[in-house]
Amino acid sequence: MLPHIQALETYQGVDPMEVMAERAGIAPDKIIRLNGNENPYGPSPNVAAALGGYPNFNYYPDPDQRTLRRVLSGYMNVEPERIVAGNGSDELIDLLLRMYVGIGDNVIVPSPTFGMYSFSAGICGGKAIAVERDDNFEIDLEAMKAAITPQSKIIFLTSPNNPTGNIVPEAQTRALLDTGLIVVMDEAYFEFCGDTAIPLLADYPNLVVLRTFSKWAGLAGLRIGVGAMDPELAATMMAMKPPYNVNLAAEVALISSLEDTPGLLVRVKQIVDERDRMMQMLQQVPNLTPWPSRANFILCQVPEGRGQEVFDGLCSRGIFLRYWSSGRLKDYIRTSVGLPHETDAVVAAFAELCA
Repeated sequence: MLPHIQALETYQGVDPMEVMAERAGIAPDKIIRLNGNENPYGPSPNVAAALGGYPNFNYYPDPDQRTLRRVLSGYMNVEPERIVAGNGSDELIDLLLRMYVGIGDNVIVPSPTFGMYSFSAGICGGKAIAVERDDNFEIDLEAMKAAITPQSKIIFLTSPNNPTGNIVPEAQTRALLDTGLIVVMDEAYFEFCGDTAIPLLADYPNLVVLRTFSKWAGLAGLRIGVGAMDPELAATMMAMKPPYNVNLAAEVALISSLEDTPGLLVRVKQIVDERDRMMQMLQQVPNLTPWPSRANFILCQVPEGRGQEVFDGLCSRGIFLRYWSSGRLKDYIRTSVGLPHETDAVVAAFAELCA
């Protein structure tokens, strides 16, 4: 086995509901699962109808993604030749890294951020250079530029950032694009904030914009993401991807979701409204500091040295949020925005545990 593969630390995904229920000793239907930034309302009703009525699951999907790219170009407001669909945006991250990063190369990431960038770089034999954000979790632009080495290949940005919820200002994006490195702008939570780097694609061939249907459209279990990029880069990615990387069920679900975009955006507004209500409630909890968010989650700072204790207390109540047990986030817990009764339960539990 290759040494860099053997040394990999596994990316920790979200446990199934049944595992959480067994751990807490609580029935699965009593569990509150708000650790994956999933959509509590599920997919559009159109999706089940479309999947149930589709007659051709016995055939392979189109390896050239012709229908997908045409439909997604309307969603992304770019030409079809700029589009590549993936088995989740995770696959597109993996493909980009395999295109640019080899053993000894590196990528630049502002930390903390989404862990898949460093994990996927490690699979390629590269490493992530983590540049600490400032006290407000904003990007330290000069430190990002100073971290670039001759082995640097890609800069990863997330806007809104996971887990801190803040966006990347356009001036910072342009400054990092001006370095000449590939800049990946991961917009997994775009629908919750409305800020996008898509207009910059016309000026910067080194920009890649990623989106996902896991969050706003409730298709996390079907795994479909999309990237918009320079047409030559898209053509290369299309040539190297697995031929049938997006399954037909995901394609059918995506198309039927986009046909119900107005209905899905009503749910997005419900989530944003609930996020704002949750923020107001969390701000009233003594010894808890929630950070402003433009996404569908809120990062909460608990009393110093009590991160594990508070997290364990939440789990024992059947409330599963996201916790980082080390580093800068050891006293932070991220909660997704769920249904109103889930918000009430989370806030009440924080109030008990942070007292």
